[in-house]
Amino acid sequence: MDSPKPQRPSFATTSRAHLRPLGVIVDDSFLTETKNTQKRKLSQKRKTLLLAAAAPGHYQAKVPRATRELPTQGAPPAGPGYRFCPGAKAAAHQREKIRALEPLKAKLVTVNEDCNERILAMRAKETYEISMLKKEKMNLLKLIDKKNEEKISLQSEVTKLRKNLAEEYLRYLSERDARKILIADLNELRYQREDMSLAQSPGVWGEDPVKLTMALKMARQDLTRTQMELNTMQANFGDVVPRRDFEMQEKTLKDLQEQLDSLRDDYEEVRKEHEMLLQLHMSTLKERDQFYSELQEIQRTSTPRPDWSKCEDVVAGGRDRWQMLAEGKNSDQLVDVLLEEIGEGLLREKDFFPGLGYGESIPPFLRFDGVVENKKPTKKDVVNLLKDAWKERITEEQKEKFPDFFFNFLERRFGPGDAMAWAYTIFEYTKLFHSSEVMSQFYAVLMGKRKESVYIKQKETIAQLLKEMTNADSQNEGLLTMEQLSTALKSTFPFKKDERIQELMEAGGWHPSSSNADLLNYCVLFMEDEEGQSVPFVQKLWEQYMDEKDEYLQELKQELDLELHDEVTLPKVREALMNIDPSLDKQTLNSYLSQAFQLPMTELPEEGEEKEEGIVIRLQTALEQLQMSDVRRMGPREQEPAS
Repeated sequence: MDSPKPQRPSFATTSRAHLRPLGVIVDDSFLTETKNTQKRKLSQKRKTLLLAAAAPGHYQAKVPRATRELPTQGAPPAGPGYRFCPGAKAAAHQREKIRALEPLKAKLVTVNEDCNERILAMRAKETYEISMLKKEKMNLLKLIDKKNEEKISLQSEVTKLRKNLAEEYLRYLSERDARKILIADLNELRYQREDMSLAQSPGVWGEDPVKLTMALKMARQDLTRTQMELNTMQANFGDVVPRRDFEMQEKTLKDLQEQLDSLRDDYEEVRKEHEMLLQLHMSTLKERDQFYSELQEIQRTSTPRPDWSKCEDVVAGGRDRWQMLAEGKNSDQLVDVLLEEIGEGLLREKDFFPGLGYGESIPPFLRFDGVVENKKPTKKDVVNLLKDAWKERITEEQKEKFPDFFFNFLERRFGPGDAMAWAYTIFEYTKLFHSSEVMSQFYAVLMGKRKESVYIKQKETIAQLLKEMTNADSQNEGLLTMEQLSTALKSTFPFKKDERIQELMEAGGWHPSSSNADLLNYCVLFMEDEEGQSVPFVQKLWEQYMDEKDEYLQELKQELDLELHDEVTLPKVREALMNIDPSLDKQTLNSYLSQAFQLPMTELPEEGEEKEEGIVIRLQTALEQLQMSDVRRMGPREQEPAS
């Protein structure tokens, strides 16, 4: 039975170069000696293993030749009555042979086990030796690293010493040069002293002529060398300027560059202004030519400006009253004043008014056949009567229409018999006097050209402004500073522009030369004359209200982006109103829509209903209806985001 071959331990002969740390230097002779030692140990172990593996071969059993010849010896002779059975003999022989080899088999197993134990022991020993070799290798590597570190440390020390040596060398050179300079200075001083001594005693020569000749020769050599160095310096640095001069020139250049940039910017601005002035000049020339042409056309076609002083003799009251009426009015307004004066005279001459009949176009309070008496009241009486009518209208619930209320008011005041006469009289007076605020506004409301809510809201606004000023007057003296007046105006009209606040202050008596501490009697701003004419402050409030309403409606038209003859639906008007005035509440918005589309508030559909699209009106009609109503901005318009 063959014994298993022992496995040879295979050592990975990894090169030491792979185990070297970075920067480590290994001695080649030391590595060669270590490798040879390991090879010798491995060859000895290999021989021992080969001998142990070959040992079981000596225990093979040797079978004697006599035993191999047993089947042939003593066999019966072959004959006719005898049959030989070779199978039984062979089996018996094999059994005998097996019994003879049993002890040898047991011995062979024992030897095999012994060999295996030896192999295991040798493997354990080899493993131990390998571990010891590895430890030795690691120790050697550490030793190499340590030596390398020592070498690096020594190299750094050498570098430091070299640096110190160089510094010492430079110091010694400097000291040598200093010594030479000092010696030269000492020699110079000695020469000067000798020269001085020779000058004091010119007849005495204290030096040897040979020595003086040598000194002169050395001085000439030094002079020649110095001259050569000077020439070299001039050749190398003749075109070099000192750093101080260079820095000064650089600073001057920088200042000049900044001045040049500034002058260029100024030049660009002046050039642009010049171009703008040229364009302005050209446009001014065109305007001048256009105005000159218009002037010639006007001079050719128009009539001369009337001499309004001629009216002084015609108007009742003479020159003083005419000057009072004409103060601050333009030609168009003066024509109205003159027509009112003439019309008033004609009205006073009339004793009766012809009745207008009962037609559909006739207002209810004027429907009458025949003639009615002219009551011939004064202008003051008419104004007072209209004020009383407004007071009664504001206090009642306003259920009936304004024309019906007006006629009922006259019946209550003058009785049913004179009510029609007073109705015709007041109608003619209010139609004539356009310059009177009370009469013109009453006539507009009476004829349906303006909603009465406009007048009522304006009066409420004036009352609120007066209340703000009264609250600001803590002393109850009827006086306010200009700053308090401005604060009260901004509080009452938070959405007015600063320019319009300025206009109101100027109408109230403020001037650019006035200071904020100047006092103003604010009660005077709300007074009226005997004919109901307001002061300029209240008139300016009314003018600004009308201007702001026109601007508001113009924004609405631009938002709708339609022509006046185009039709517009209710949803579009609703959306446009919310776009130009996002602060509108639902009630005010519905009120504006009701007035624009001439629908009662109860019949106005809610937003999103289908029948909204069916409500259509011409844009011009809608704007006219809103112009008649009290329409004003409720809040600032949102600014569009910058693109």
